[in-house]
Amino acid sequence: MELAHSLLLNEEALAQITEAKRPVFIFEWLRFLDKVLVAANKTDVKEKQKKLVEQLTGLISSSPGPPTRKLLAKNLAALYSIGDTFTVFQTLDKCNDIIRNKDDTAAYLPTKLAAVACVGAFYEKMGRMLGSAFPETVNNLLKSLKSAESQGRSEILMSLQKVLSGLGGAAASSHRDIYKNARSLLTDRSMAVRCAVAKCLLELQNEAVFMWTAELENIATLCFKALENSNYGVRVAVSKLLGTVMATALMPKQATVMRQNVKRATFDEVLELMATGFLRGGSGFLKSGGEMLKVGGSVNREVRVGVTQAYVVFVTTLGGQWLERSFATFLSHVLDLVSHPRATQTHVEAVYSRRCVSFILRATVGSLLGEKAQIAAAKEICQAIGKQMKAVEAVVNDTSGENKSGAADIAASQHVMVCALQELGSLVQSLNATASPLIQEASIGLLEIVTSVLLHPSMAARLAAAWCLRCVAVALPFQLTPFLDRCAERLNNLKTSPEAVSGYSFAMAALLGGVHQCPLGIPHAKGKMVVSIAEDLLRTAAQNSRLSLQRTQAGWLLLGALMTLGPSVVRYHLPKMLLLWRNVFPRSLKELEAEKARGDSFTWQVTLEGRAGALCAMRSFVAHCPELLTEDVIRKLMTPIECAMTMMSHIPSVIKAHGAHLKASAAMVRLRLYDILALLPPKTYEGKLKICGSGALEHDPSSIYLRIPAGEAVPGPLPLGVSVIDASVALFGVVFPHVSYKHRLQMLDHFAECVKQAKGVRQQAVQLNIFTAVLSALKGLAENKSTLGPEEVRKSALTLVMGALDNPNPILRCAAGEALGRMAQVVGEATFIARMAQYSFDKLKSARDVVSRTGHSLALGCLHRYVGGIGSGQHLKTSVSILLALAQDGTSPEVQTWSLHSLALIVDSSGPMYRGYVEPTLSLVLTLLLTVPPSHTEVHQCLGRCLGAIITTVGPELQGNGATISTIRSSCLVGCAITQDHSDSLVQAAAISCLQQLHMFAPRHVNLSSLVPSLCVHLCSSHLLLRRAAVACLRQLAQREAAEVCEYAMSLAKNAGDKESSSANVNPFAPGVSSRSDIHCRHQGVNITETGLEGLLFGMLDRETDRKLCSDIHDTLGHMLSSLAVEKLSHWLMLCKDVLAASSDMSTATLLSSGKDEESEKKDEMDDDTMFTTLGEEDKSKPFVAPRWATRVFAADCLCRIINLCENADQAHFDLALARSAKLRNPTNDLLVLHLSDLIRMAFMAATDHSNQLRMAGLQALEDIIKKFASVPEPEFPGHVILEQYQANVGAALRPAFSQDTPSDIIAKACQVCSTWIGSGVVSDLNDLRRVHNLLVSSLDKVQAGKGSSSQLYRESATTMEKLAVLKAWAEVYVVAMNIKKEAESKPKRAIKNTDDDDDDYGTIDELPPDSLITLVQPELPTLSRLWLAALKDYALLTLPAEFSSQLPPDGGAFYTPETIDTARLHYRNSWAPILHAVALWLNSTGFTCSESTEAAAISGLQKRSTSVSLNQASGAVGSAKSLPEINKDRMHLILGVSIQFLCSPRPEEPIEHVTACLQALHTLLDSPYARVHIAEDQLIGVELLSVLHRLLLTWNPSSVQLLVTGVVQQIVRAAQDYLQEKRNTLNEDDMEKEACTVLGEGGDSGGLIPGKSLVFATMELLMFILVRHMPHLSTKVSDSPSHIATKTRLSEESARLVAATVTILSDLPSLCSPAGCMTILPTILFLIARILKDTAIKSADNQVPPPVSAALQGIKSIVTLSMAKTEAGVQKQWTALIRSTLACILEYSQPEDSVPTPDEVSMLTAIALFLWSASSEIIGVQSLQNGCMNRFKNALNSCDPWVQAKCYQLLLSVFQHSNRALSTPYIHSLAPIVVEKLKAVERNRPASNIELLAVQEGIKVLETLVALGEEQNRVQLLALLVPTLISYLLDENSFASATSASKDLHEFALQNLMHIGPLYPHAFKTVMGAAPELKVRLETAVRASQASKAKAAARQPAPAIHSAPTIKLKTSFF
Repeated sequence: MELAHSLLLNEEALAQITEAKRPVFIFEWLRFLDKVLVAANKTDVKEKQKKLVEQLTGLISSSPGPPTRKLLAKNLAALYSIGDTFTVFQTLDKCNDIIRNKDDTAAYLPTKLAAVACVGAFYEKMGRMLGSAFPETVNNLLKSLKSAESQGRSEILMSLQKVLSGLGGAAASSHRDIYKNARSLLTDRSMAVRCAVAKCLLELQNEAVFMWTAELENIATLCFKALENSNYGVRVAVSKLLGTVMATALMPKQATVMRQNVKRATFDEVLELMATGFLRGGSGFLKSGGEMLKVGGSVNREVRVGVTQAYVVFVTTLGGQWLERSFATFLSHVLDLVSHPRATQTHVEAVYSRRCVSFILRATVGSLLGEKAQIAAAKEICQAIGKQMKAVEAVVNDTSGENKSGAADIAASQHVMVCALQELGSLVQSLNATASPLIQEASIGLLEIVTSVLLHPSMAARLAAAWCLRCVAVALPFQLTPFLDRCAERLNNLKTSPEAVSGYSFAMAALLGGVHQCPLGIPHAKGKMVVSIAEDLLRTAAQNSRLSLQRTQAGWLLLGALMTLGPSVVRYHLPKMLLLWRNVFPRSLKELEAEKARGDSFTWQVTLEGRAGALCAMRSFVAHCPELLTEDVIRKLMTPIECAMTMMSHIPSVIKAHGAHLKASAAMVRLRLYDILALLPPKTYEGKLKICGSGALEHDPSSIYLRIPAGEAVPGPLPLGVSVIDASVALFGVVFPHVSYKHRLQMLDHFAECVKQAKGVRQQAVQLNIFTAVLSALKGLAENKSTLGPEEVRKSALTLVMGALDNPNPILRCAAGEALGRMAQVVGEATFIARMAQYSFDKLKSARDVVSRTGHSLALGCLHRYVGGIGSGQHLKTSVSILLALAQDGTSPEVQTWSLHSLALIVDSSGPMYRGYVEPTLSLVLTLLLTVPPSHTEVHQCLGRCLGAIITTVGPELQGNGATISTIRSSCLVGCAITQDHSDSLVQAAAISCLQQLHMFAPRHVNLSSLVPSLCVHLCSSHLLLRRAAVACLRQLAQREAAEVCEYAMSLAKNAGDKESSSANVNPFAPGVSSRSDIHCRHQGVNITETGLEGLLFGMLDRETDRKLCSDIHDTLGHMLSSLAVEKLSHWLMLCKDVLAASSDMSTATLLSSGKDEESEKKDEMDDDTMFTTLGEEDKSKPFVAPRWATRVFAADCLCRIINLCENADQAHFDLALARSAKLRNPTNDLLVLHLSDLIRMAFMAATDHSNQLRMAGLQALEDIIKKFASVPEPEFPGHVILEQYQANVGAALRPAFSQDTPSDIIAKACQVCSTWIGSGVVSDLNDLRRVHNLLVSSLDKVQAGKGSSSQLYRESATTMEKLAVLKAWAEVYVVAMNIKKEAESKPKRAIKNTDDDDDDYGTIDELPPDSLITLVQPELPTLSRLWLAALKDYALLTLPAEFSSQLPPDGGAFYTPETIDTARLHYRNSWAPILHAVALWLNSTGFTCSESTEAAAISGLQKRSTSVSLNQASGAVGSAKSLPEINKDRMHLILGVSIQFLCSPRPEEPIEHVTACLQALHTLLDSPYARVHIAEDQLIGVELLSVLHRLLLTWNPSSVQLLVTGVVQQIVRAAQDYLQEKRNTLNEDDMEKEACTVLGEGGDSGGLIPGKSLVFATMELLMFILVRHMPHLSTKVSDSPSHIATKTRLSEESARLVAATVTILSDLPSLCSPAGCMTILPTILFLIARILKDTAIKSADNQVPPPVSAALQGIKSIVTLSMAKTEAGVQKQWTALIRSTLACILEYSQPEDSVPTPDEVSMLTAIALFLWSASSEIIGVQSLQNGCMNRFKNALNSCDPWVQAKCYQLLLSVFQHSNRALSTPYIHSLAPIVVEKLKAVERNRPASNIELLAVQEGIKVLETLVALGEEQNRVQLLALLVPTLISYLLDENSFASATSASKDLHEFALQNLMHIGPLYPHAFKTVMGAAPELKVRLETAVRASQASKAKAAARQPAPAIHSAPTIKLKTSFF
């Protein structure tokens, strides 16, 4: 294929390949040329032009296939428009000659067609340049049109369309000729020709004025005729033509009107014409009356559908603004259509007409109008309904019988009502909460009008009104409860009117059915109300025969609807329901028999309706409450069901006796019976079955409350007869697998008999039903994995199936093929499968007729499909070869279609086994794609399917580079290219999914630059399937390559100006239509503006209603957002902002104004200026619908996602200073914080919208913004944050959410935002905070109002949600307030400094006074604490496992009712954690001193109910009787219980905040002395808590959780310590003998710790776990395991803190043990501490001591100084050994090794020193240890690091000073000489830095100490060491000036020290000085110099009053 990629055709390569591959090679070359010509250099093209033209024109006569000729023509035209145009006329003449040629053979046809295509392309591309030759060309084409066959006709018409499009008005002279020749072909036999004519005429009407003036009626009639017996494609094309012509007639285009004086048609005329088609079809006004009568008058359905589509095109073309202006007229016209008697001659036709009219309204009003205009439209519809209803009431109330036509009027009005009400319902539902003005404005009276229709005499209208009410209630849930109440009240008041009973019960049933769509539900009591109404209706049914039927139906309908409320409601009414069901049916067979004899036809009708109703309610129960279906309930249900089964067999005799009108009621019973049996498990009725085998709302009222299948807007059940058969088929499938083989055989034989008996048309119907049943049965068998049965059953089934494989009815053949496949699957034996396959093989080899060939080829496909690749592998070769042969049968497209379909099934099911057949199959597919005429769309669709299946089979192999794979891949790509360019939308959709598969397997080879723009064009297609495919493909592309996708889409927008991309036009005045014959494709790029693909997708969300499509668009945008939003921040924020800012007052209009683009007129005789101005206007008039609420909600969600993405991307997004500097460095940097005001504005707009969903999204966004930006400082005003300036916006956004009528979920969210805002600390001024705080206060009052007070609109759990949200918000605020208070208390009190210089007088306000926030919460605390405790108690009860449910209080808790317990659980689960934390803080702050009764008293005046709720005592009085200790104990148990229950197993999806809140609560609680005592008294609680915490650590990794856990552990250990200390103290006070007292503590005398009972053991287990997790090498198990890699990395900061905390706790543990216990745990503890010291004490550059090291040192200190070890004799020996070995360990660890990082000598020395200080010399006076210690000190003294030296001196100082001389002396002897040496050396090497200086100073201190320690007689010797050293540090005057600062400091230091020593030891000092005169001289000079400099300094300053002696002066300054 690569050889084909050259500018000229590679003829050598072409000659070398086989004949079969040549067309593919040529096509590939043309494809390459198509891409390259546009991009190539013009001179290159001109050089080779001659040769290229030769090659291309040569191809014309090589009989190219359809796709090839299309490309060929396109390339030739492009070549001429780019290169020279000299030879274009020659080429044109050549083509014309070919067209004139009289050769009519099939072989010559492709050449002719190619020539025709070329002519079209020339004119389209070059237009008027060829103007001179056009009359000849047109005549030539028209001549050959007369003699051409169908393919030629459609090709010629398409060329004519292009000629017209290229020439525009210049072709005026030929317009009439073309029109005359073309119009007669509108009724051509071939559908493809009809399409082509319609498209040609559509092009013609742009310029030909006569078409929409004089010829208007004829055009209309022609179109109606063309629609008769049409297919989908024709209907689309013709309706487009009809609609556009009508629209042009009404509003002609300016240019044409200016040219000619035109008589415009009036609106009425146009509508009248359209109506004729709708009502009378094509026969209309052309036939005489006589003929009319013969036809029988029913309009052909295709015509009616076509005209319906034309109406939509008509309105769309005129645009949204026009529709808005003339909606009233249009509405009344459309509604008149459906009230016309000709539209409703039969019931079925009436239903059909209604669907048509509803479609017209939905497609125009639903998508063209913005929200505001839709509200106006809804008002109009209301008025129309009101008018109709008045007329109906007039007829009903007119008793005099004046107007005879009354009944007919009512019949007609019902259809109008149905259409109007359905549209009204759909409108309100799509508007959702935005529709609230419709309800609230009294002038409209929507509710009154709709409810008035509930009394309409016709059932259809009543049901439609009920449906409409349901839509309103779902859109505006706050109306649901009032509606129900209102209907109930009216039902009670109008019990005596049959219409009222029926209408209002319909309405109630509908409303109940809508409840599941309203998350907040309805109050529980409404269920009881419905049951009582229904019972009442059923009870009174028998009292009044006029009403009995309606009342029976109504009662059961209501009960059925009640079931949809689900188990939580139905549970309470189940016993009553079971009773009612039992009573409807006779109890026994005897009663059944007796019943047959009694009763007249009316009682029977009522009885049957009642039983049908009862069964229907049962079915609803089984479907909606599966949880309640226990064995027992099923048994009780079976009694009436069995009775019903028996009754069904008696029915025929009853009908005979009482007349045929009972048939419908009987059928209803049968339908209901089948329905419920199909839902129940078949086991329940095995062996009792004898099956008797023989959508508009009013067909089945029960569907008003059932859930609608996804994707349907309005329920449309099928007529009763059909439904019964459907239900019986479904039931047959369920039952068949459970029936004995004997019965199966009987049934199958019975079926065969039925087929034989039936004759004619009925036979087909019977066969179809039977086949569906058999298929359903086989499917049931397959799903149950059971077999078909013995040989005779199989035989019977086979004969049935095989007989139908060659039935002329295609549907039956399909069913037979499926059944065969299913049978093979169920039988599952290889021989059986082989027999079947062989039978079909033989048939196919011999048969010649289309029918059997299609049937058997499908049979093969189904066999493979159901048996799978492995089961049918051996037949694969034969099957494939036969099907490939059949697929080449060009004479019958039908055979090709069926065989290709089967082939696709086989490829799909064989998987990898098919790999060997891929190449032949692919080459066949390509050949067919290149040769089959495009009009055979089914063949092309199947080819597309095969291609897709092949791509899947080859799969990831497609990435390979082997020769065969490359060939396969390029063949697939060529195949995709051909199908992509097909005119049929389904074929295009198949191409897209093939490319999508290819992209998945071989992404590098799919060219996105051409794929993405074509997908973008499809996004505006009018075909849903194509839009779906395009979006699904974009979704996949955006997952991997979002950036590229957006870029290529934008390139479309750039190219939109120059139409180079779409068959560009040289002539700028003719914006050519794209060469695609699919008129639904706009010009490429028209639909993409500067907002790019994202903008287009957002726009689509407003227009699309298809669920799958919308969810794919959401995903695509989501993928694009996550990969692009951070880089293109402003772009995405602008997008969201534009969508959100769409206030509803935008001009209502649309993006769908499809008409304008395609018909951009060719304004010819106008000068350039007017040309461009009119173009501009046209763009402006392209209206635009304001984004709808659902899109705005999505945009708000996107906003939140953008914020989160930025958070993960870069911190600069949340730091204004950083962001500004980044922006300065690079202006393209785009950071979120710079857009903060936009973010706030968007969140504000959303939060204050009408739509509740949008308010939720807005509040969520606001919360996110506050959380993320709360701490961002404002660089210009230090001490302030940037959010401060937005406090007004936040307040304003929150206020509306607290208004009276806000739904609970929004209030709950708003409380959350309030607490986030108050707690964020953004606002520090109390007065500003008060605004938001008051909102919370007001909602707290609501919470206190107790359970039953507020008038309820929603389910009780909604109130629960709201109240808990308020409590949670308060809890969060309180927690923050307490934290602030705690911080303020821990800081030292300081004068509040004023930060702002400019406003000194009141600068202090901004700083929070220490307890500011707490002052806001304090007044509410008494109330809050009580409510919090009550909520926690509820939560504790609700978390009990199911087996304790008997312990739950029968009348609910403080905030939930028993009925809504399941939903309430969720709300508690969301809010308990902050409440728990708050309660712990409160209890801690009041110290458990506040008792229940005082609180209760403090809140007097509350209802008794709510006070008694506080801790669930029976009444307030009893509550106060509990003593404070008891209450406190309860509280402790409550809090610990809730915490332990939660921490035991927090679900993984639990937010981490809950875990942290719970741990913080425990920590806080254990701060209070009471709680400490409580937990220490009962050791098991502590142990339990520790094991739960250990378990928590196993599952939760974050270090924040681990830190909190260690905090809690520490609290528990401390509590135990305090408690033990207390006990020991009391024992000591009692002064018992000493031995007993020390045995206190764990371990007792023996020292054993019992796991599970021992607190110490539990603690160590937990701490060990943390340590091993952070330092795995501590555990030998871990470090020895092969998977362990010995890496010793530095601990992270958090890990270090954790390890430090654990070490601290470890070192506290010995104090909890008895001495013996200590000995048990100390080895472990000391080992761990020593190892941790070794691992963490690593030398660092900045000499920082890491937290674990300091903790370890602290631990060593506390352990070595344990008191009991000294006193207890029993453990003395063990103790000594332990301490010694620990010291030895540390000494060993501090030995520097090569492999490990250098240890931190200082920490190690400190550890050694700690031992030396604390332990007695007996323990560590051992020679070896002593030597080791001294070595370490020596090493340190000789260290080259001055810091180490300094620290070493300090430690030595402390060791030398040790009180125990025995310990210190050896060290002094060993180390003092080294110290002296070191210090003497300093003279030669003076300190250069402060650290070195420090080392020297510390050393001198050691020497001074030694001097002081020495006895009097040695003093002189010691000073003789010290003084010379010091004097040697002094500098002489010359060197002093030039010395470094450190050196000078040393001089000063030495001088001061000398001055200090002299007076201390005067005698010795003199002796030393005397001995060395040179020292004395140096000292004196230094002193003099010093005094001189002092005097100078003094002279500079004003002299102080007294001069003191210099020695003293220096002495004081030194100290």
